[in-house]
Amino acid sequence: MDTDKHRSAFKSVREPYTVRRPFVCDWIEHASLAMRSICGDLWLKKPLHRLALASPQPVNQHPRMKLFAAILLASAISLSAEPAKVNLPGAQVETYKLASGDELKLYIFNPKGHRPGKDRRPAIVFFFGGGWNGGTPTQFQQHSRYLASRGMVAAVADYRVKSRQRTPPSACVQDGKSALRYLRKNARRLGINPVKIAAGGGSAGGHVAAATGIIDKFEDKADDLDWVSKANALVLFNPVYDNGPDGGYGHSRVKDYWKDISPAHNITEDDPPAVVFLGTKNPLIHVVVAQRFQAKMKALDIKSDLHLYEGQPHGFFNESKGGTKIFLDTLRKMDRFLVEIGYLEGRGTEAQMKAVSSPPKPKKPRKAKKSSKSK
Repeated sequence: MDTDKHRSAFKSVREPYTVRRPFVCDWIEHASLAMRSICGDLWLKKPLHRLALASPQPVNQHPRMKLFAAILLASAISLSAEPAKVNLPGAQVETYKLASGDELKLYIFNPKGHRPGKDRRPAIVFFFGGGWNGGTPTQFQQHSRYLASRGMVAAVADYRVKSRQRTPPSACVQDGKSALRYLRKNARRLGINPVKIAAGGGSAGGHVAAATGIIDKFEDKADDLDWVSKANALVLFNPVYDNGPDGGYGHSRVKDYWKDISPAHNITEDDPPAVVFLGTKNPLIHVVVAQRFQAKMKALDIKSDLHLYEGQPHGFFNESKGGTKIFLDTLRKMDRFLVEIGYLEGRGTEAQMKAVSSPPKPKKPRKAKKSSKSK
């Protein structure tokens, strides 16, 4: 028997269903449980890797293999469509949209003593980073809790991404706009000032946030389009807001519509003020890209602050990556920007900032390996 041929056949069946962690373990577990429920334990009597060598017929035609592949694919589709699992104690949870079979949530942090239905507080919604591929709404919970302690209504949003819903970047922007529209439509009930709703985010989430303030297209037709989706201010952490062919991020993924979805190429005089945080050693967003964006904004007399952090890489603003000192510094500068545009009053205290700080635990030093050589 030609074992190489059968190994090749087995590989061809397996490859379409091979994915990166963390999904693969869940898929196999679900598929195994399904196979047990359908066939009982008999299907496990001959392991699949042995089946590839023992079967007299091509493996991709073997009944058990075809059944396993079908169930694995079905499990993959089911699991990949699951929204992000989020646990944010103290957050008010609302579904702002149904899309791709999922309920997309907003996790809202209200100030102490907030009176929904009566107050008219400035608000902000944050979008997580992850290259339009993944990520979790928990990324900006610290920023949201801090701004809630300062008197704003602050939210973090889930939105569709490639790893969960198999969606392109345009769907991310659609969802960002839907989240802004939902907050504005429900502003009275939530106690929000509808003309003071900011958008914030990091990396791809920074792109989504910037798009809500700058991009006019990619509105979801299922939304109530009587309500505006445009953000009134932008708080951007190493945002991939330039998607053009000249040094922009992700151009190959949006090349058919980059001119419409790249915030840096759609700036107009009615766009909102922005603050941008960027490390000078960021391999994805070069300093010149941020400086170019700021120059375009200022040329139209739009407030645009740019804070550069020497030697810092992508994602430095996360306390778990850049450390507590830099994290607190970005909070101070974010606070100052929001004060200057009338979203906050006074100055945030160090106690308020440290209350949301969660310093990364120091790594334990590795123990030196004992030499196996005899003395």
